[in-house]
This record gives sequence, C-alpha cells and structure tokens, in this order.
Amino acid sequence: MTPAKPSPARRGSELQKARDRRGSGYSSGFSSRRPSIDPSRLVPMDKTTHVGGTDNFNVVFIGAGNIMFGSDEGPWNHSFRFEHKLGLRLKVVAIIDPAIERANAVLKKKCDSFVVSAYQNTRVYKTLDDFVKHMSEKERPRAVVVGSPPMFRGTQQSGRDIEMQVMKYFPGVAMFIEKPIATGPKVEIEETFKIAKLISDSNSICSVGYMLRYLKAVQKMKQIIQENNLIVMVTIARYACAYEAIAKPDWWDKSKSAGPIVEQGTHFCDLSRYFGGEVDISSVAAHSLEWDEEAGHLSKMNVDEGKIAPENRIPRVTAATWKYDSGAVGSLVHAVTLQGRNYSCELEVHADGFSLKLVNPYVQPVLYVRKPGDDYEQSFTFPDDDPFFSEVSNWIDIIEDIEENPEAAQILSTYEDACKTYEFTWAIREASERSRAATLATKGAATAFVEEPVPEESESY
Repeated sequence: MTPAKPSPARRGSELQKARDRRGSGYSSGFSSRRPSIDPSRLVPMDKTTHVGGTDNFNVVFIGAGNIMFGSDEGPWNHSFRFEHKLGLRLKVVAIIDPAIERANAVLKKKCDSFVVSAYQNTRVYKTLDDFVKHMSEKERPRAVVVGSPPMFRGTQQSGRDIEMQVMKYFPGVAMFIEKPIATGPKVEIEETFKIAKLISDSNSICSVGYMLRYLKAVQKMKQIIQENNLIVMVTIARYACAYEAIAKPDWWDKSKSAGPIVEQGTHFCDLSRYFGGEVDISSVAAHSLEWDEEAGHLSKMNVDEGKIAPENRIPRVTAATWKYDSGAVGSLVHAVTLQGRNYSCELEVHADGFSLKLVNPYVQPVLYVRKPGDDYEQSFTFPDDDPFFSEVSNWIDIIEDIEENPEAAQILSTYEDACKTYEFTWAIREASERSRAATLATKGAATAFVEEPVPEESESY
C-alpha cells in the first residue's frame, strides 16, 4: 500500500498553524482557549455550493446504521451531508458492516434515488480487511468515516481497533470518527490516549463528531468570550432526555452502552470542557438516582428492563460537580425523565459581568446574553443551522485545501480532545457509583444493626 502524499514543505511556524487547523497536533498541556470559527463562516447546507473540481472524492463508510444513513430518532445522517457537500464528486467506494443485509438495504435506497452516481459502484463488505483484499488502486479512499458502534473502536485489541486498522491500511488518510470514541471499561482509557498519539504522529486529518461545538450559537459564545478577553468562572449544564423514544435495549444496559453520561451526556460534558478548559479529574463528585429507588420509577419505557441484570441498569438522574484547572467550577445534571420526543437541554457559561445561556441546542438553538451595564438578556436565534453539516464541511475543506488562513475551517474536536471528554465522563460515572455504594453500605449497616435485648430482671425470694 502506498502512503498518502506528504504535505509540501513549510517553515516551522507555518507547519504548526497547519497542524493546529488540521487537529493533528498532540499536546498534554492545559489550555482553555479552544479552536474556534467565526460564526458567520458557518454556512447552512442549502446556502452552500458543492466543492469544485472534477476528480472523484472516494469515501469509505464504516457502519451502515442510523448515524450514517439516518433514522426517525434524530437529525443525524452523515451520508446526506456528504452528498450535499461533494455533489457529483462523491464516490462511496465501500460500506463496511458485518450486518450485510442492512448495508445492502440502505445501499439499494441510495441507488434508487437522485444520488445514485455516488453509490452505483459501491460494494458492501463485512470487514475492512475484506475491502482491502478486493480494492483496486482506483478505489483507494481519500477519507474514511467511522460510524460503527463505539464498543468496536478506541482500543488496540483485535476486533475493537478500527482506527488502528485504518491507519495500517491507509497511512495518513483523513478520518472522521463518531463520539464517544469508545464505550469499553474504564481500564481501557489509557489505550485511547495511545491511539490519539498514533493519529497525531500519522499527521492524519482527524475529526471527532462532537457536532455541538460547530453550532453557530456555540461559536457566537466563543466569539463573545474572546472579544471581551473573558475568563470563564462557571459552567452549568442540564440535559433531560426523552426516554420514551429510546427503544434500543443496549442503551439501557451499562455493560453495553457504558451508561447515559458516557454515551449521551458526553455532548454536554464536552461542551463544558470546550468553555471551561481542562477538568481536575480528582475533583469530580456525583450522585445518582437509581432504578430501584422510590423516585426512580419510569412509566413509559419501551424496553423490557427486566431482561437487563440489575447491576447494569442505568441511573435515572446523575448530578455532578467539579473544578477546572483554571479554578473555575462546573456542574451537570443529566436526567432520564421526559416522555414524548423532544429533549430539554441548556448550558450556561458565566464570566465577570457576562451570562451566556444556550437553550435547546439540538432543535432550534437560542442564545441569551447578558452583558455588563444591562440587567436584561439579549436573545439570538440561528435559523436553519446544521452543525452536522458544518463539522463535515469543515473537515472536507481542510482535506481539500490546506491554507494557513486563521479564519479558515478548523477541526474543533481532535481525537486527543475526545479522549479527555471520554475520561471525564467516566470520572462522573465512577463518582456517582462510589456515592451509591457508600449510601448502600450505610443503609446496610443500619439495617444489620440490631439492638441487644435487655434481659428481664428476675424476682428474688
């Protein structure tokens, strides 16, 4: 296999700028100044034009599920965004999924639609190995999109090492990887950081799918913070999901999904880090409301929780607090409480004199801003914003045209950054489980304690 062509030689400072934009620089240092994009540059999908050129843009999709091809449960559908960004240049050379029947079904739908040119020569394989064995040089991918379940990535172990496989077969190829990067046991977190280092060393243009960073509202918040040279003092996150619409049994099983903080609340943990900076992991404290407590009963579950081992059933509410390395504080409440379909989510960021409140980021984001000298909030709306498209669009722009333009597209979530969010979510889960264990131990000790009976005094004669 021939490695990807290296970038043209650049002076040291220019190379560093390029690496910063590409998200390939690996660093263990603390920084609260995350990469950002001028919100005016985030163009809606229906207002953009296809990337110019006549050459094919070969893509491999790993995973044929909802995140890649859409579903009724949410707005995700990466293939749809790629079709709009690349137009006739898009050639999906392979779909990799062990569920061959499902992959063939989604492929047939694409071939029966107006985007047939992107899929008419697509082939379906169970594994990446199979694709490589049959691949012609003309089919070599320019980019690989990893949307397989997180339990199959984020490690160096066979069968759960898709990033390692991609780098082995296609050194330097651009990768887009969904979040969370893994859902394995906590002891494997160290492996994810090793993979981050390998990705950085490969100089691959790698982006992780924390799409909320690409919201115009979020970038407006970053703009306000940077223009006013603010230091964040506190972040307050609240995430209430509509559990009635979550019908996947695996989601309700901690042994498979790693629990709602790791699998779902990860978005708001990531946004909290995006604004607050690095978290002091040792400071994380949390409590949970569990399924077997009086307040934890849910009346409209669409899965049979009785089939899940009691120790693997998810908490209904998790409340966490922590300190950032800067000295700022953060908090998160994740609640499995709502019925219907719509979630209820908010993130507040406070600094001296400023309050920034993001409401409803998944559907119609509204940003409320209070500034010094004004007791009232100003509201901003962002109609037709699509962060899923923005994250894909920015990633492709960097693949297509490496420029040292500070206003150009940037990778906002690197693999290393995603590792830190993953580590943070596990810290919250562990803290809540320690708290529950301590509570049960205290209750158990109280129940076990039996006061010795006082013997009756016998009558003396």
